[in-house]
Amino acid sequence: MPKAHVRRCLLLLGAAGLASGRPVDEVESELRRMGRALGEAGVQCAATPTGLFVSLGPDEAAGFHAVGAPLRFDQSSGVSRIVDAVLAGGCDPDDAIERLDAVLAAAPLVPRWAAAAGLIPVSAGIGLILQPAPENLLAAVLCSVLVAVLIEVATRSRLALTLLPVVAAFTVGCAIFLAARADLLDGPLRTLLAPLAVLLPGALIVTGMSELAAGAMVAGTSRLVFGTVQLLLFSAGVLAAARVVGVPAGELANVRVEELGNWAAWVGLVLLGVGVCLNLSAPSAVLPYILALLALTFLAQSAGQEAYGAPFGGFAGGLTAALGAAVIRWRGGPPTLVVFLPSFWLLVPGSLGLIGTTQLATETGDGFATASGAIAVIVTIALGVLVGSALGRALSR
Repeated sequence: MPKAHVRRCLLLLGAAGLASGRPVDEVESELRRMGRALGEAGVQCAATPTGLFVSLGPDEAAGFHAVGAPLRFDQSSGVSRIVDAVLAGGCDPDDAIERLDAVLAAAPLVPRWAAAAGLIPVSAGIGLILQPAPENLLAAVLCSVLVAVLIEVATRSRLALTLLPVVAAFTVGCAIFLAARADLLDGPLRTLLAPLAVLLPGALIVTGMSELAAGAMVAGTSRLVFGTVQLLLFSAGVLAAARVVGVPAGELANVRVEELGNWAAWVGLVLLGVGVCLNLSAPSAVLPYILALLALTFLAQSAGQEAYGAPFGGFAGGLTAALGAAVIRWRGGPPTLVVFLPSFWLLVPGSLGLIGTTQLATETGDGFATASGAIAVIVTIALGVLVGSALGRALSR
């Protein structure tokens, strides 16, 4: 088969894998394995979050392909099936490219309005886990509608997308803080995290940490820097809202209000799974796998926190989510990323970062303890994901 066709196939599939949000070291490893399956054992590649270089050997020409817009879950599933077919030797480069074009051009499984409405159960689910009180839950649901509208407006302009973190955090912050000032709810800082959780860069930060640990310094550093800037923008929006509303620093403490009992978290898990499937257009057959892994991750994180504190809970949750997703894939289930991402949102590393940066800026509590606590949890989640992913790769060999 022509080398140019093989190189183009690898470029397109690699760029699609990166657009699915996968770490660059995993994509590079997969490309080398696909190269061997296609008869090219000397594949060399260099991936970044925004682009990919591929050559079929040290003396061969290299090609470049930019990474496009993030893929939906149904598209990620389609890309994964094509990769599996190539690795199994049942798909030549031209057929793979044709199938990939069809996957990328496919219409979403749910209408656009339903995908936007999926933010409501996602926010409600995270709210039931983070701040299980009726008034806080109602505020989170109402603000999730506001966030959905802001996202819809922002998609029409690059400038609006850039400003979305600040605008969303400021708008939601004003609404939640005004409700708190009117004594309609307690614990406003944790409450506003639920509608903002889908925008927080938790996945970006932990993916960057795992890439650094795997030796992908350029990709890992760029994700960490970008994620940190995003967190600072969110924190600026929250702080601006607190200043405008006139919220005292004491009300920005990390206070948990628990009025609904232990059952609330389990209902929250179901709502989170259903909402993610709607919002990211996941196939309905994926939902049982997502819910099962959410439950396992929640149990592992809760047990770890109970035994040794939040950092160990983050490690246990990250390891369970990554390894469980790999086992599901190994047993013939959906692609790893599709079932992993909802469980990752459950670990809320982005929310922890926003709490930490907001409290640091307002000097709420012990600044060093706040910063080190948030960093420790994010690092241990990344470490758990890294160990779980390594165990999963060993299992699949």
